[in-house]
Amino acid sequence: MDAFAVSIATGVCLKEVNHRQVFRLSWHFGLFQALMPIIGWSAGAAVHTYMVAFGHWIAFGLLTLIGVNMIREAFKPEDCDVLLNDPTRGWSLVMLSLATSMDALAVGFSVSMLDISIWLPAFIIGVVACLFTIIGLQIGKRIGALTPLGFYAEMLGGVVLIGIGANILHQHGVLSI
Repeated sequence: MDAFAVSIATGVCLKEVNHRQVFRLSWHFGLFQALMPIIGWSAGAAVHTYMVAFGHWIAFGLLTLIGVNMIREAFKPEDCDVLLNDPTRGWSLVMLSLATSMDALAVGFSVSMLDISIWLPAFIIGVVACLFTIIGLQIGKRIGALTPLGFYAEMLGGVVLIGIGANILHQHGVLSI
């Protein structure tokens, strides 16, 4: 669901989404969502305490960074049709992929303690994340294309990302709201 929400926000930010952007974001979200449980399962209990203690902070930091950047971009005048900071490229893509898949890392840790094979669950997680990302981008693109709503939608997208990060902290007991 994090990948779905982030892909909606990304679609809003981009307003126009091409096939390459859809492929890049859905491939990376699906890949990271599939690989993180495998990594977590492989690492097992050795680093479980470390990731439980800090994983939610990493996810919060990455989502907040991207969210603040989206809010900042909403206030910039659009001089051209091309968005300068495409979140489906470079470090933004890697940070979003990592941030949305940190929970999958924890799932891998949990599954390793149950002594269950991780391969089928990781495959299913990756495919579902990929499909939800494609759907989310299409929804976000339609919202972002509504010109009068574009500024507000981009602002909302940034706030949603920060909210997802705050929710991760809340779920881990850091914020007792």
